[in-house]
Amino acid sequence: MIAKKVRVMVVDDSMLARSLIIKGLSAHPQIEVAGYAINTLDARLKFEQLKPDVMTMDVEMPGMNGIDFLKQFLPEHPVPTILVSSLNLKVFDALSAGPVDFVRKPDAGLGHQESFVQTLTQKVLIAARARPRTLAPATAADASPMALGQSPGLSSVLIGLGASTGGTEATLEVVKRLPADIPPLVIVQHMPPGFTAMYADRLNRLCRMEVREAKNGDELHRGLALVAPADLQLRVVRIGNRYTVSCMPGEKISGHRPSVDCMFRSMADVVQCKMVGIIMTGMGADGADGLLAMRRRGAYTIGQDKESSVVYGMPKEAFERGAVVTQTSCENIANVLIRHLRTL
Repeated sequence: MIAKKVRVMVVDDSMLARSLIIKGLSAHPQIEVAGYAINTLDARLKFEQLKPDVMTMDVEMPGMNGIDFLKQFLPEHPVPTILVSSLNLKVFDALSAGPVDFVRKPDAGLGHQESFVQTLTQKVLIAARARPRTLAPATAADASPMALGQSPGLSSVLIGLGASTGGTEATLEVVKRLPADIPPLVIVQHMPPGFTAMYADRLNRLCRMEVREAKNGDELHRGLALVAPADLQLRVVRIGNRYTVSCMPGEKISGHRPSVDCMFRSMADVVQCKMVGIIMTGMGADGADGLLAMRRRGAYTIGQDKESSVVYGMPKEAFERGAVVTQTSCENIANVLIRHLRTL
């Protein structure tokens, strides 16, 4: 039996970009490029005719841009969408409109183009199995703080959170609900180089605690969340009774750099205080073994459930391996975490 091909509609005003995307995707035996649109108006007119399984969408286009279009279009037509964007903060505004993932447009050079096509192809195949979700628009944290109080145990708790496909907005949904006095939080989100600093800045604007991109040697402390830099492996390091992070080049682990498994395993290996591990939406199994190692060391672990995951891959693998203590929805993870912390 021949598997049904994934039908893709390419939306981009650049003829060069369209040609590269169409040629690259068409080369994969499981993908059929159903057609293309040169702008958002063209996309709206052609969508019903082409009936794509997945759309690729440029962000910057003349007339209505990709962000405004998706905010209007996806609630009516929840087709899995991959953003194709330059290194631009607007990609995160666009992700809040409901796309599954994004790919950075290639720089000049054949090597960059080949890497771009390979990444886009992989993400299109993942998107075809994804569950598009329309989250509430990201806003600043509510005015009423959910203070944890000054329980002495909270100064000696470390939290690790890992996510991939669909995770940029899902992680925000969790972190924006947490109090300013949260115990130190380390985040690994699979993301292209250049975007992790902008993502950390966005979280910092929308959340109560301080959020920044991690740098090698940063010390972990209460009220701080660190986002692992793209293309580096982040590990938690213990120095006496202090904890810092190591952000260094290295081989991919579980197929990724940064790797959720790498971060979780480092916590299991060196952390001597209480720990919490959270695994969220994403394709594959990165983080499952590391979270299991954390649980075996006494950590409290939380997994995102199937219904709220864009891709129920990473949390499913972790759950099936016995790594997850509590499984719950994206919107409820913060509540579960806070309730646990208040028991410490």
